[in-house]
Amino acid sequence: MSFSRKTRRITLLSALAALVAASLARLFLRSRRNGGDGSPVRFKARRSRNLQIALLGAQTGSSYVAHRARRAFVDAGRRRELDTAFELKTAEQIADSLGNMKGALMKIGQMLSYLDQGLPEHVRTVLAELQHNAPPMSAELAAAVIVEELGAAPDVVFAEWDPVPIASASIGQVHRAMTLDGRAVAVKVQYPGVAEAIASDLDNASLIFAGLGFLFPGLEQDAIVAELRERLVEELDYVNEARNQELFRTAYLDHPTIHVPQVFPEYSSTRVLTTELADGVHWSEMLTWGQEEKNLSAETLYRFAFGSLFRLAAFNGDPHPGNYLFRPGGQITFLDFGLVKQFTPTEVVDFGDMIKSIVLDPDPAEFRAIVEKIGLLPVGLDVGDADVFDYLKHFYDFVHEDGIYTITPEFGSESIRRIFDTSGPFSKIQKAANVPPSFVVIQRINLGLYSMFGELHATGNWRRLAEEIWPFVNGPPSTPMGHEIERWRERQQPALRDAKLPG
Repeated sequence: MSFSRKTRRITLLSALAALVAASLARLFLRSRRNGGDGSPVRFKARRSRNLQIALLGAQTGSSYVAHRARRAFVDAGRRRELDTAFELKTAEQIADSLGNMKGALMKIGQMLSYLDQGLPEHVRTVLAELQHNAPPMSAELAAAVIVEELGAAPDVVFAEWDPVPIASASIGQVHRAMTLDGRAVAVKVQYPGVAEAIASDLDNASLIFAGLGFLFPGLEQDAIVAELRERLVEELDYVNEARNQELFRTAYLDHPTIHVPQVFPEYSSTRVLTTELADGVHWSEMLTWGQEEKNLSAETLYRFAFGSLFRLAAFNGDPHPGNYLFRPGGQITFLDFGLVKQFTPTEVVDFGDMIKSIVLDPDPAEFRAIVEKIGLLPVGLDVGDADVFDYLKHFYDFVHEDGIYTITPEFGSESIRRIFDTSGPFSKIQKAANVPPSFVVIQRINLGLYSMFGELHATGNWRRLAEEIWPFVNGPPSTPMGHEIERWRERQQPALRDAKLPG
C-alpha cells in the first residue's frame, strides 16, 4: 500500500532536508580546504551551523528509513498510526532545529506552517510554534544586548522590565517594559550572532538556488540571491526597520482597521527596537471566530497588502500569521517591518498594466508582451499567448468576476503548484519562467497571503474591493469598511488626502 498524500509531503520535506545537508557538506569541505574566510571565529560558527543542518538531514533521513521498515510488517490501521507518529516526529525535529538556529532558515519553518494546506493539521500545529513562540535566548543574554546598545541594564533604562519574552522569532525576541515616563512598550532585542547566521544561510542559498536552476532553467539565481541578501541584510538593521515602520504608521495613522505601533527612537538602536505595546489575539485564536469576523480580517489584510503596494509603492514582505494581532471588526495591528520592499514608479505601473490586460480588458497578446518586458518570461518562448494567459490567470481568479467569491485552501495550494509543480500542462512555461528582483519579495503574496486567505475561507466581492484600491480605477467604497475608510480619508489634511492615502 502506498503512502498517503499527506505522508508523501512530509517525506518530501525529509528528502529536502537531506538534499540541503548534502549541499552544505560540500560547502563545509570546500571551506575547510580554502581555510575559511580568514576569521577563525566566524568560520567555526558557520561550520557549526552547517553541521546542525547536516544533522537535521541525517535525523529525518534515518527516521524515514526506519519508518518504512516498521510499516512494512503491520496492517493498514497500524500503518495510519505509524504514519501520524512519523509525521509528528519529523515536524518536531524540524521545528526544534530551525527554531534554535534562528535566522533565514527559521523563516522557512515559519512558511511551512501556513504555506501548504495539504500538510496534516497536527504537523502544521507543531510548526506554527515558530510563528511567534520559538525557543528564546536567556534573560542574561537579552540584558547584555540592552547594555551594549542602550548603555545600561534593562532595569536602569526602563522603569519596569519583564525578563520573560512575550514573543520570539527568526531575528529577535520581544520583551514587555515600561518607560521612565510611564508608557507600556514592546522591546525587540536582536539575537547575538544572528547576522553571522543569516550571512551563512545566504551563502548556502547560492547552492540551493543553483540546484533549483536544474529544475527551472529560466531562473536567474544570482539576481534572486542578491535581492534576498539586500532585503535580509536590511532586516538586521533595526534603525532601518524603525524608518519603515514610521512610513507605514504615518500613512495609516488613525485608520479604522489598520494599526501600526509607534516607534520610540530614544529607546532604540541598530539591535534594539522599542515600540508601543499593542493588544490583540494571535492567528490561531482568530481562526475560532465566526466567518463574518474572519472575512473582515481578510479584508483588512487585503487592503493593507495591496493598498500599500499601489498607494505607498511599498510592500511589507513578511506576511505570516505571527506578525499580526487581531481584534473584532477587522482591526489588525501589523508587526515587524524589517523586510520591506519599496518599488519604483515604473514597477508599480508594470503591476497595474498586468492587471489591466488580464482582468479589466483581457488581451492575451498584450498581457504576454508585458510579462516579457518585465522579465517574467523570455521573449520568443515557443508557447501560445493563450497558454501564458491561462497559466498566470489563476493568480487573478478571485478578482476576475464581479461577484461573491470564497478563497479556499485549494486556491492557495494551486497557487503553490503553479509555481513549483512542473508535471502539469504548463511545464514549459514554468521551467522558462524567471523571478526578476522586483518580484522576489512580492511573491510572498502568492506563497503566503493567499494560503492564509484559504485557511480563512475568506469570502467577499474581491473585484469591487480591488477596484477601490487600484488607482487606475479608483472605484467607490464597496463594503462598510470601505465607507469608514472614505470618511477617514476625508478627515485627513488636504495635502495628505491629495497624496492618495492607502486603504
